[in-house]
Formats: sequence, C-alpha cells, structure tokens
Amino acid sequence: MTIRLTLRAAAPLALLLAALPARGEPAAPLAADPVLSRLVEESLAARPELRRADAALRAERARIPQAGALPDPVLSLGIQNDGFDRIRIGEMEGSFTQVMLSQTLPWPGKRGLRTDAARLSADAAGATVARARLSTEGDVSRAYVALLLARDRLALLGRLEEIWRTSAGIAATRYEAGDGAQSDVLRAQLELNRLRQRRFALLAEERAQVQTLNRLRGRPLGAPIATAARVRDLGIPALPAEDAALEDANARSPELAQARAAEARAEKQVALARRERFPDVTVSAGVMPRGRLDPMWQAGVSIPLPVWSSRKQGRAVAESRARAEAEAGAAAELEQVLALRVAERRTALDALLDTVRLYSQGLLVQSRATVDSTLAQYRVGRVTFASVLEANAGYVNDEDGYLAAVADAQRVAIAAAEVSLEPAAIGAGGALGGGGMPGAGMASSAGAPGAAPTAGAPTAAGGAAGM
Repeated sequence: MTIRLTLRAAAPLALLLAALPARGEPAAPLAADPVLSRLVEESLAARPELRRADAALRAERARIPQAGALPDPVLSLGIQNDGFDRIRIGEMEGSFTQVMLSQTLPWPGKRGLRTDAARLSADAAGATVARARLSTEGDVSRAYVALLLARDRLALLGRLEEIWRTSAGIAATRYEAGDGAQSDVLRAQLELNRLRQRRFALLAEERAQVQTLNRLRGRPLGAPIATAARVRDLGIPALPAEDAALEDANARSPELAQARAAEARAEKQVALARRERFPDVTVSAGVMPRGRLDPMWQAGVSIPLPVWSSRKQGRAVAESRARAEAEAGAAAELEQVLALRVAERRTALDALLDTVRLYSQGLLVQSRATVDSTLAQYRVGRVTFASVLEANAGYVNDEDGYLAAVADAQRVAIAAAEVSLEPAAIGAGGALGGGGMPGAGMASSAGAPGAAPTAGAPTAAGGAAGM
C-alpha cells in the first residue's frame, strides 16, 4: 500500500517540477514585447485625453502670431461743410471731404515680448501633450504587467489544484483501506474549495485588467487580449546610475518643462510690464479734397500721456515680478521632488534586485530541494503525505513571491520611463490568496516522524507572504 501511494503522489509532483521554469534563462525586455507595443500604439491613437491635449496645443500655437500682430489700421471718412443750407465743397475753403488712415505702433520691444510669452505658453501646452503620452504608455504597461501576473498566478493555482485533487484521491484511498484519517479527506476537500474561491478572485482580476486595457485602446471592454509572455520572461530592469537617472528625469519630465516654461513666461511678463510704461504711438495721414479748390492734406502723431497709468504700471511690474518668483519656486520644488522620486525608485529597484536574487539563488533552490527531500522521505514512509503537500505549496508560494518581485521591478521601471511624480510603491501586486496558500504552513499529522519544515516565502519587498 505504501509503495502504491508513493507512486501516485510522485506523478503530480514531478509534473509540477517539470512545469516550473529553469533559472538563468535570458529575459526579453518589456519594451520589446510585440503585444504591449501594439496595445500602446492603439491607445495612443484612441485615447481622448491625447486628442484633447493636442487640440489645446494647436490652440496655443495659433495664438503666437496673434500676440505679435500689429493692431488693425483705422480708416476715417468724413466731410466738413460751411453752413447747413447746401454743400459748399469747391466753393468755400473750409468745406472738404476727408479720407484719413491711422496706425498704432506698439513701443519697440512690446510685440517681441508678447510673441515670446505666447510661444512659451505653447511650450507649456506641449509639455501637457508629452505628459498625456507618457501617462498613456505607463497606464498600458502597468495594466499589461498586471494582466500577465494574474494569468501566471492562475497557472500556478492550476498546478496546485492538480496536486490537491491527487491528494484528495490518495487520502480517500488510504481512509477506505483503514490507513488514513477522515480528517485528511476533509482537509483535502476543504483546500480544493478554497482554491476554487481564490480562482474566482484571480479571474475577476484578469477581467478587470483586460477591461482596463480595452478602455485605454478604445475597444469593447470585453474584447479578448491574447498574451504569450510570462512575468518571468520580462526579467529585471538594470539599475541605472544615480546621476544618469536624475539627468534623464530632469530632461524628460513634462511637469518640470512646463514649470520652466511658466517661469520663463513670467520673466517675459516682467519685461513686458516694464515696457508698458512707454506709450504706444499712433501715426495718421489724410487727404481732404475740396472740389475745384486745391486739396489739403494732414499728417500727425498721437502719444498718450501716462498721467493716470504710471502708478498702475508700477503695480503691474510688482505683480509680474511676484509671479515670476512664484514660478521659479515651483520649478525648484519640482526639481527637488524629481530628485526624491529618482532616489526612491532607485532604492526600490535595488531592493527588488536583491529580493529576486535571493529567490533565484537561494529560496527557490532551497524550496525545490525541500520538495525533493520530502518526496524521498515520503517514498520510504518517514513522513506523511501532508508534509509533501506542505513542502510543495511552499515552493509554489516562493514562485509567486518571485513573480510579484519581478512585476514590482517592472512597475518601478515603468514609473521611471513615465517620469512619474508619484512615490515609489512596491508590493502592489499582493500575493496569491490573502489568507495564505492552501497547504502552506499546514501542520503535519500528529505523531508523523521526520515532518519536513515549511518552505514558505518571506515577506520581502515585492515578495509574497503566501499565495
């Protein structure tokens, strides 16, 4: 009986070990994934936020030539006549028709400053478009990684379900033969039901990510999305040098570019406010035909006197200077926040690299060795079958922790590519099953000799405390 049960238990365990990936395989970068590239392209073409930002940019660019344009000239038509009884043009020297043109010319430098300010406003709108693109790419990439993680966890859950179905059959056979306890049968059935419950949650998570991706690319929410990649295929992003990462963030941050454009625009407004103290000049010229008499002509220059506006212009300069100082402060604040976010992401990625290294070089190897050792001891009757299942569930837990760590590392890299100002957050993927993987940490049967220790995963950054 013991030999027969051992052979039945060894089959699913061997299938599980064969299904688990070998370490050291080359990983493809996330950006090279053809499915993700297609999803990003479709989202960039369909997302309404991008169209709105692009329309706002076109509007700001259309304001540039308007800002530096001259005011329209003024055409004046008139008649002057001596007396009211009849028209005396050609008879009286003071009677004539009049055609006059006048043009207001802004003080030198005003038009250029207004054009520069409008151009900087367009630059700020361009930064909004850049942010919309980066956010779209980041949203799609995060949802794609979450979809791969949910599907990988479903695959892990399927392998564990297979083992629990086998264990339920073995427990039932041993109970019928009088070699096992009824509690083993009940426990196996209970864990199978818990796995089905967890599968419902994972399927809901998978559907939610598919719906998110379909919304981003403007497709029906229920449209299927086929994926061939796995989370472990994504690998771990390289840890960038601190100076290079900060320089890249400062160069590509739309918020910082927008703040700097606003600061430069405020400086132009200060210079323009100072120029506004100087009046605009209006030149005019006209001709007065007088019929049979010689025509008259007129030319003139009009300059407003800054009698009442001088105090107002002083206040305008002070206002513009204060706004420029505020914009400069905003740009400096963004530089500090960017430096903090770059340091946070680098620290998080460094910790995740250590975590993944611990999984791949230590925990996963030890868990697999525990499974092999426990299986060998079970074959000679030194441990119960519950110990075999416990060791195997611990290995699956460690595999889930490895997947979560890789997914978290990808999220950090996505945030860096997005130049996000949000704090670095890892561990968002959680673990398979909030209440612990069925079979992980399960106590062995009372009195079982040589029970194998639990091989649960530690709660490392991005890891899993239990599937």
